Amino acid sequence: MPKPLKQNIKMLILAALFTAVICIFSQIAIPSPILPITLQIFGICLCGYLLGARFSLLSVLCYIALGAIGLPVFYGFQGGVHHLINLTGGFIFGFLPLAFCCGVSHKFKKNIFKILFGLIGVLICHIIGVIQFSLVSSNGIAASFLVASFPFLIKDIPLCIAAFYIARVINKRIN
Repeated sequence: MPKPLKQNIKMLILAALFTAVICIFSQIAIPSPILPITLQIFGICLCGYLLGARFSLLSVLCYIALGAIGLPVFYGFQGGVHHLINLTGGFIFGFLPLAFCCGVSHKFKKNIFKILFGLIGVLICHIIGVIQFSLVSSNGIAASFLVASFPFLIKDIPLCIAAFYIARVINKRIN
């Protein structure tokens, strides 16, 4: 089998595996007095940092498609297309640029730029989420940010950074 084909098959298998990983991380919530700390963002960032832009996008698209057809892969074992058009559906769509930004960070040499690009992805994810929340709820952008984004940014930023460092360890062990 030619090497590029063998590599693509390996990456497709890893993309499918990471779709499952994202589904699992979407269900994990660490209780906290303020809000549940879910690991969706961690799973998406880890996927991006490990698979690169193209295959992490494929993995996240599969995750969204599985949820859209009704499989209970979204947080709280929920599924259905209505979750993509409700208050928080924008955050699910925001997972795509998040995975892309983490995945494309391989282009940079310095770790600080790789982390920074992942954090830009987190911000884009939240911007998309806030816009949809605002449109669906008829609240202003500032009110939507304070309710739907700010409390979660406090956890999502460290989760993205942690995913980067864990991906580095995994990459070193694999290579």
